[in-house]
Amino acid sequence: MALKQQIQDDMKAALLGGNRFEGDTLRNLKAAILNEEVAHGKRDDGLQDDEIEKIIAREVKKRRESITLYEQNGREELAENEKNEIAVLEKYLPELLSEDEIRATVDEVIANMGDVSMQQMGQVIGAVKGKLGNAADGSMVATVVKEQLAK
Repeated sequence: MALKQQIQDDMKAALLGGNRFEGDTLRNLKAAILNEEVAHGKRDDGLQDDEIEKIIAREVKKRRESITLYEQNGREELAENEKNEIAVLEKYLPELLSEDEIRATVDEVIANMGDVSMQQMGQVIGAVKGKLGNAADGSMVATVVKEQLAK
């Protein structure tokens, strides 16, 4: 089943089942997907699952940033709401790789690129993200690449 259809079905089930929070969270996700489809002229064809996963990952990242801001300003109730939304959204993302798995891929990419300097950090991160896709946390990839290039 396509990811977009699964999200639609889960949203309907949540709303019919009385789970308003999950239904609203998925409705907002559908709106973000629709906005992306319109922006890229793919309204009729729709987006591929990997493109939808990127949107979901972006939405999760936004919520993590909001959590940080809310916690800095003592708004724990708002931070908790964002955490609950992340839990709903993460069900549609692939399992994240561990730091060791990311480190192994970074080492492999650096070895394939040859003599790499700190100025090429962006290229290395891009290559690693291209290889791992949404299964790797971007900030974790950046941290590992920076560590490996500093050696």
